[in-house]
Amino acid sequence: MTSRKPILFRLMAPHIAPAILALVAAAALVPIANLAFPPDHALHVPTGTVVLVGKWLTYALLAVALDLVWGYCGILSLGHGAFFALGGYAMGMHLMREIGPRGVYGHPVLPDFMVFLDWEALPVAWWGFDVFAYAAFMALFVPGALAFVFGWLAFRSRVTGVYLSIITQAGTYALMLAFFRNELGFGGNNGLTDFKDVLGFSLQADTTRAALFALSALALAGGLLLAQAIVTSKFGLVLVAIRDAEARTRFLGWRVERFKLFVFVVSAMMAGLAGALYVPQVGIINPSEFSPANSIEAVIWVAVGGRGTLSGAALGAILVNWLESFLTGAYPEAWLFVLGFLFVVVTLFLPKGILGALRSLRGRRRAADPGKAPEKSPAGATQAAE
Repeated sequence: MTSRKPILFRLMAPHIAPAILALVAAAALVPIANLAFPPDHALHVPTGTVVLVGKWLTYALLAVALDLVWGYCGILSLGHGAFFALGGYAMGMHLMREIGPRGVYGHPVLPDFMVFLDWEALPVAWWGFDVFAYAAFMALFVPGALAFVFGWLAFRSRVTGVYLSIITQAGTYALMLAFFRNELGFGGNNGLTDFKDVLGFSLQADTTRAALFALSALALAGGLLLAQAIVTSKFGLVLVAIRDAEARTRFLGWRVERFKLFVFVVSAMMAGLAGALYVPQVGIINPSEFSPANSIEAVIWVAVGGRGTLSGAALGAILVNWLESFLTGAYPEAWLFVLGFLFVVVTLFLPKGILGALRSLRGRRRAADPGKAPEKSPAGATQAAE
């Protein structure tokens, strides 16, 4: 039996290392280009671009979280947008509490929408959100707890395939309807907005926006490293076995539901972190973030970039959102048609996505060269045919 490669070597595999290095470099260089150079300088990066790309990086982290469960464990979740939105609401609640008496109605405790709706006291669900550490914890804990409860019930009941996908989609739709209700205490249709600052730093300041960009880039790099550590471990080999032959893996004695539950909870927490970083950059969070269409679009990001590649999922999220930003500005009525056409094309002609297709091409070239061994997938197994 051949010995396994050192963990550092596996974490910085050829398909991950360039992405990690690019993200770390962007976290350092983009804020410098934004803050150190005047607007008329060739190296200046406009603040609008910093905010836009920072938002894309949070989407990329969501795509990596989805790829971890779909690409390596075969769990097609159509509800990851709910975990993203819950993390965003947790951070939005903290930002609302930080406004304090500077709101329109000047109430020292209640957010403006609660004063407008004649709330007399702060709901229990809002307690503690004036502390940043508590809000950051809840941005991870709430999505993780929801994923644990749902996963424990679904995986123990052996709900799989399209049935699991439909249930996750129905769950996020139910949450969207619930958050639209004013009596729930989360802003209703308008959501949470008009944020002022975070940790005492103005959200309108260029330095704060640059810092949020850097944090988003580093969070994405950390998410890639965490996911890579999972899928290249012995645990990851079992995940791939579950994806390719769940019944056989179960018959071999593995407690399949435990593996699926663990990776589902980790993925949900990563999505929650992405949502927490998204909200201060866009300045609003409302129930539309729970829309099932958002979760379906995240699946398209992963499919375009390459299911089961991690870095490809992040690439797909950035490319698709760049295309959306361009087309909604130039041809807004055409975007949904283009998105649907893109998904059909990828499904028919690039089933492994962009990065998967590049890997296959490189594998064929290596196979043609007798002096080189064919490349293995990160988890040590080939991708399952869809």
